Amino acid sequence: MDRSDERGPTIISDRVVVNGTVTPLALLSDGRLWWPEGSQRSLTIEKEVIGFVADGPNIKLKTVVEARDGCCACGSRGRLVRNDVVFRPSSEESHRLWCQKLREIIDSLGRPKRLFVFVNPFGGKKAATNIFRDQVKPLLEDAQLQLTVQETEHQLHAKQVVQSLDISKYDGIVCVSGDGILVEVVNGLLQREDWDTAIKMPLGVVPAGTGNGMAKSLLDSVGDPCAVANAVLAIIRGHKRSLDVATITQGETRFFSILMLAWGLVADIDIESEKYRWMGSARIDFYSLTRIFQLRHYFGCIYFVPAPGFEAYGDSTSYPGNSTNKVSNRDPIDVEPVRLQRLGYKGPEINVENLNWRVVNGPFISVWLHNVPWGAENTMAAPDAKFSDGYLDLIIVRNCPKLPLLSMMSEVNNGGHVKSPYCMYLKVKAFILEPGPRLEDQEKEGIIDADGEVLARGKGSYQCEQKALMAYDKLQITVDQGLATIFTPI
Repeated sequence: MDRSDERGPTIISDRVVVNGTVTPLALLSDGRLWWPEGSQRSLTIEKEVIGFVADGPNIKLKTVVEARDGCCACGSRGRLVRNDVVFRPSSEESHRLWCQKLREIIDSLGRPKRLFVFVNPFGGKKAATNIFRDQVKPLLEDAQLQLTVQETEHQLHAKQVVQSLDISKYDGIVCVSGDGILVEVVNGLLQREDWDTAIKMPLGVVPAGTGNGMAKSLLDSVGDPCAVANAVLAIIRGHKRSLDVATITQGETRFFSILMLAWGLVADIDIESEKYRWMGSARIDFYSLTRIFQLRHYFGCIYFVPAPGFEAYGDSTSYPGNSTNKVSNRDPIDVEPVRLQRLGYKGPEINVENLNWRVVNGPFISVWLHNVPWGAENTMAAPDAKFSDGYLDLIIVRNCPKLPLLSMMSEVNNGGHVKSPYCMYLKVKAFILEPGPRLEDQEKEGIIDADGEVLARGKGSYQCEQKALMAYDKLQITVDQGLATIFTPI
């Protein structure tokens, strides 16, 4: 049954019955199923076939295909829908051979077989449980994946689970949530004794939260919509890419970040708008206007090691690790030396004191560091950010009148804000923040926001009585290039 024809080398061909019609069907060596009848005449196993089952004398292909919803979808990618293609081989022997060859091709693709799945029922619109049941689970079951499902019960639950999880039992960890659970998982893996092995576990994210910045960044990188089916299909296919991890350090305290850090305007909007959650997504737009028209400036200082090509930004300075500058009423916390290598790595350390440190002094309106392009589905914070280039994208706004600032912020949804003459946009490989009080009221300080969570609350800030992981004081950030692994569309 092996032969070649004009379509290319054929692995197996047969005359089969599809919907009551007898038609030739061929499995080609390039992984396509081809037949001459009907409007759809081929399927690509790698892209469209996620599994198959033997159903008596029939073989049922579980597929995901694009469905365009009318002419308005012209020029854009259609939504993905599940679709079964059923055919009946000509004989029992042919049936057995079809199943064998289909299984061999699917197994050769390196797809995951066993997944540990976190579902966060509290994030975003609290829809993750329904999204998993109605959209995620059916696709994963079509792909015949073995699932272990854990609903998170409280903040940091996912982190606690992965710290003791037997990762040898799984081919990946999937988060049906916003970005928060993914961040918890990364922090949990990196706090294990076997962190260097654990962090290689492929991670997947299905958008079911408020921001969904990581899912949006991954899917948008190939032009796919930030939709549940597209994210699940990326996990099923099993393609992987490296992901930089930023290490935020203050004294003995560490936090591992994969999205962003914000101080000033962006952090204030992100965190203080929580009081208007009843407004839904409109709370961000509403509170952005409030904060722009009642604009705050913050004293402070930032130091950074620029990426190649960005050496002209800031003023030259020596390594600030032993700086005695005071930016508030307290002395800066002593921080560990900056290391530009992976935590736990036993090789030689880079002498950071000899690096080309630069400094920018405040007051600042906003300081924003980003690891991936999108901070949320509608926020392209850092259009030039890469997943594993070993750098963070730094966006700084110091002096800007309110109307140009309003115009700049209206461009955040498409990345146009970085073109503003009031915006400084560059790449860095190490960063130190010395935050200070507000210019307008020096009895009040600000908020430092990392990956959507409050990292530090200064005095007089929103809910400053609540405990935070770090003090509102000097902290440093370094980048571990390609430390984590994440499922990606291609």
